[in-house]
Amino acid sequence: MYSKPKISMGFTLIELLVVIAIIGVLMAILMPALQMVRKQAWGITCQANLRSIGFACNFFAQDNDYKIPRGSDLGSRSPNGVTSRWHNVLLDYLEKKPDDADYRNVKVYNCPAYPDKDQTVCFVINSFDPDPAVERDTPELTRIDMLRDRAATVYLADNQDGSWRPIIMEERGPGWGTADVFRAQYLPGYVIRQAGLVGAGWSQQRDLNYNGTRVAHARHRQGHNALFFDWHVGYVPAEESVAAIWRPKLR
Repeated sequence: MYSKPKISMGFTLIELLVVIAIIGVLMAILMPALQMVRKQAWGITCQANLRSIGFACNFFAQDNDYKIPRGSDLGSRSPNGVTSRWHNVLLDYLEKKPDDADYRNVKVYNCPAYPDKDQTVCFVINSFDPDPAVERDTPELTRIDMLRDRAATVYLADNQDGSWRPIIMEERGPGWGTADVFRAQYLPGYVIRQAGLVGAGWSQQRDLNYNGTRVAHARHRQGHNALFFDWHVGYVPAEESVAAIWRPKLR
């Protein structure tokens, strides 16, 4: 009588190493794809947030003689002339309002792709004067029915990021002085054109100095998302983000 030899069902060391190697290769292949999917999801969320702000702006205009906020400081709309920002006057018109009326708790004011998660407002507002000879911010409310080419004119866009740019933490804190756009130099397309890099090759230039710009040059792909004056949302390549699509045109 003899017993059958026991057969080991475990992995050998070589087999285990082969499995680990295969998993490593698969991860190396999948990680870029997963990262791309995540960035695409960020872009979709950002556009959805801008769309919600557009709805709020439309409702605000209906209650205010077709006028909408423009500059970052709207003292004329505030009781006793106290400083107020566009995001504050829109709070009552948002679909989901913060319980404590604190704009810092409003998720639609954030872009998930913004690198610093402490940023409370990830968008900058169009404050261009219709006159090309004027370079000043426009704090006054603007009648949207007096504007033409609204579908081709940017109203809000992704905020530029960088170590030089202050994070907006509170209403009267640093950062708000750069939260509106009223000069061509604040736009990424200006930097690209000044460098003579318009075309397919500009995005490969890593040494372009975007310090001082206020609109993101590569928040989503090689450009930024934008809310237009007709309240539609779209993507703007950085080289096309120039004064021509920002400066409002009067009827």
